[in-house]
Amino acid sequence: MTAHVSWWMVLVVCVAAILPLQAQTTTADKIAPPSSSAQRLYAAAKKDLLQLRVLLRNGRSQSTTGSGFLLGEGNLAVTNYHVISQIALEPETYVGEYVDTDGKKGTVELIAVDVLRDLAIVRVDRTGTGSFQLPDDLQALEQGEDLYSLGNPLDLGFAISEGTYNGISRRGFSDHLMFTGPLNPGMSGGPNITAAGDIAGVNVSHRRDGELVSFLVPARYLQQLVTTAQSRETPPTDFKPIIGEQLLEYQQVMMDHLLSEPLTSKTLGPYQIPVRESEQLRCWGNSEDNTQEGYTTDSIYCGMESVVFISGNLQTGRVSFDHQLVRSKKDNALRFSRLVSDSFSHQIWSSHRSEEVTAQQCTEEFVANDQLPMRAVLCASAYRKFAGLYNFTLLTITTDDALMSVKSLYELRGISYDNGMALTRKLLNAVTRQADSVNAENPVEEASAAEVPADETTANDKTGGEAE
Repeated sequence: MTAHVSWWMVLVVCVAAILPLQAQTTTADKIAPPSSSAQRLYAAAKKDLLQLRVLLRNGRSQSTTGSGFLLGEGNLAVTNYHVISQIALEPETYVGEYVDTDGKKGTVELIAVDVLRDLAIVRVDRTGTGSFQLPDDLQALEQGEDLYSLGNPLDLGFAISEGTYNGISRRGFSDHLMFTGPLNPGMSGGPNITAAGDIAGVNVSHRRDGELVSFLVPARYLQQLVTTAQSRETPPTDFKPIIGEQLLEYQQVMMDHLLSEPLTSKTLGPYQIPVRESEQLRCWGNSEDNTQEGYTTDSIYCGMESVVFISGNLQTGRVSFDHQLVRSKKDNALRFSRLVSDSFSHQIWSSHRSEEVTAQQCTEEFVANDQLPMRAVLCASAYRKFAGLYNFTLLTITTDDALMSVKSLYELRGISYDNGMALTRKLLNAVTRQADSVNAENPVEEASAAEVPADETTANDKTGGEAE
């Protein structure tokens, strides 16, 4: 399985591109000496730059750091949600403070969050000088335009880095601006500005498998959150219901994308397997010849390159399809049956000890659609802190051929129960076999699926069994 493992490693790196900058330590990105424009912009903006720190209430020790900036002449500051996520989720344990470029410290009060776009607004006990304005009419950026990111990289001190604007990335369900310039850990939440000093976006992430491939949250998303924050005289006492509502909104957008049209299919040998290729969901393939064991494996993996960051222990809002066609090279049906059975086992893991989700509740059946008999396992687990959200896992394997089978593993993270069941119904009947298959995209029809009980009370259940 060597080739298959290396393929997964590439995908893990892609997913890691959206993880918080303070968690991505690297020495590859180095800040070049600033130009005269960078010096001018930093001098004009430094009074409104902040470092944001999350501290343990007990002992005031530092947990995470990021950056932020004051808007206008008010006392509202912008940062990333992932910088202050601990304050939003565990305010009884964590508290925030800021440090400005003069070394002054003060308190931070969380006012509003947008977990889907990774933004947050905090209130501080000082006001801005007006360096960072957010006009109603934002100017469009031009390809190749110079941009400048500011922040506190690696907790070393405030800095500015130069780069260029290179278009919009639509790999997730929210746009990101592509910034060809260095963003280092600790710069999350800092401003990215044009040569004129206008806000272009907010620093959010970079790719670890590339050079100077960084991403910004567009300023237009910030406009919406600022309006929400300005309308609140007092902050919410509990952000978890707000985050839960945003996650439910996001999963509906994601499922509408997957379910709005019939699934398309790709060919694996004589089988047609379901996929959904788009800017958000990309597919990769590989083949392996295991001569020693006497079988070959052809694989197609489709997955989203972005996830929604909730906490260091929970990233959600992701869908993936993993298909493997296994064919015996020897005329030994019993040996192949054992091989397939072993590969089907231990594919689904769950634990009742998780603080984020309940143990998976599973059902296993031998089923048949109009084309093929299959063995299928369907599992679901509920989110403990966000009512109405579930993780679904569907594992299937065809049983129509003594020397060949297709195994499919579908992972659906952070979706509603109804949407999970609707998608698994489609997937169960989506694998077909044709005597004369051709490489083409063919619509597949909706089917029925076994039900997994949806017990909302399990969202707060701290006990449960484990499933393999």
